[in-house]
Amino acid sequence: MSGFSTHPDHDFDVRVHDALGNEELRESFHGAMHFLRDKRRSQFPDLDALEALRDRGAAIRDRALARLPDLLEQLEKNCLRNGIQVHWADTAEEANTLITDLVRSIDGKRIVKGKSMATEEIGLNTAFEAAGFTCLESDMGEYIVQQAKETPSHIIMPAIHRNKASIARQFHEQIPETPYTEDVDELIGTGRRVLRRAFAEADVGISGVNFAVAETGTLCLVENEGNGRMSTTVPEMHIAVMGIEKVIERLADLPDLLRLLTRSATGQAITTYFNLISGPRKDNEIDGPRQVHLVLLDNGRSRIYADRQLRETLRCIRCGACMNHCPVYERLGGHAYGTVYPGPIGQVVMPQLFGLDRAGKLTQACSLNGACGEACPVRIPLPDLIRRLRHEGVTHEAGSPVKGHGRQRKAGEALIWKAWSLIHRTPWLYSLTTRFATRGRRLLPPLPQAWTRHRAPLEPAEQSFREMMARRGDSPGDQQ
Repeated sequence: MSGFSTHPDHDFDVRVHDALGNEELRESFHGAMHFLRDKRRSQFPDLDALEALRDRGAAIRDRALARLPDLLEQLEKNCLRNGIQVHWADTAEEANTLITDLVRSIDGKRIVKGKSMATEEIGLNTAFEAAGFTCLESDMGEYIVQQAKETPSHIIMPAIHRNKASIARQFHEQIPETPYTEDVDELIGTGRRVLRRAFAEADVGISGVNFAVAETGTLCLVENEGNGRMSTTVPEMHIAVMGIEKVIERLADLPDLLRLLTRSATGQAITTYFNLISGPRKDNEIDGPRQVHLVLLDNGRSRIYADRQLRETLRCIRCGACMNHCPVYERLGGHAYGTVYPGPIGQVVMPQLFGLDRAGKLTQACSLNGACGEACPVRIPLPDLIRRLRHEGVTHEAGSPVKGHGRQRKAGEALIWKAWSLIHRTPWLYSLTTRFATRGRRLLPPLPQAWTRHRAPLEPAEQSFREMMARRGDSPGDQQ
């Protein structure tokens, strides 16, 4: 994956420490998250209507997932009928090879890419660079982080970690004949001038897919800048990359999902551009691509789908609301996670894609406050899934669908918890242990530094609760 770690657990603690120590970053995310939460709240003034809409959205996604194999076959059939060529990729490597071969088939060299989390997931930009192609991100936020050789820090707003002063310096230094200005409109205008030229010169346009309608063979693309429309209509070839879970059953399912997506993501009543792509340019049409290709990406999704509880992960519509409401993400930002998908959804998706042996630490970056589950527009029980993955990480269960299950287990911790369990289910041993703890409290070893670094060390009381009650003439068992 380009710019992202393939082993997020490496240096995870260092990234978290650095993020917490960056006051400018924390201030930026604090303001941005509060702004987005307020905008979303303003779009759902009627809470009863919101809950009903969430119920419908979850039902639409569940119905599609229940019929996923059949709907994918129906989607392929109807796309082919419409002139869209369909390709299947089991892994990221297969997808990258397939896409680079498609570009070579027309002797393509220059590529523009609309915003797409699926292409970030497979590291497509790195594959293009290795193949000798030039690929320019056309979403403004993605363009900013690509030019700065950074990675996105949010799935909806990739450059949310940057302020206008740093972007002004970047454009002034890297775009020829660009004067320094912190005027946001002028900065956007500068970026647009670069991108317009790229659209006109591109051989291939790449996009993601928000939803694909099996009933009609239609690809749906939601965006705010028009770059998605330009990427999919100006170049001669359009390649859309889609995770297999994005298929929905009917065109009539779209309105409810769109209401949830746009209002939850950016607090807009409706997105600026909504594209429905049903095929390449016809002979009597004056614009549009000559070829449209759809790449259906698995990359571990079938393994997630096989488990009925973990399957709920695949409901996700990539709105980012869970991140916007997560107090941990607000303090860390996206880069601390070291993964394509940060925040609560990343803590659920990435350990399943990478394995708990490489991304299991992500599940610990959660206080289980439940805000993400309350915010999710399609009711993904994110706290429950995080707890499930934590459990998978420390237990060896035969037949577990999660890669690397049990690899977070530590022998010392397991022994401590076994001892704790034995003590608490054996009355005489519990009494003996508490007596020793109170009498010998000064002799107990210090607690781990991770706990006491920001907290006062805990010390057993001089008397246990049982002893205090016995001195009063009561028994703990008598208290109601």
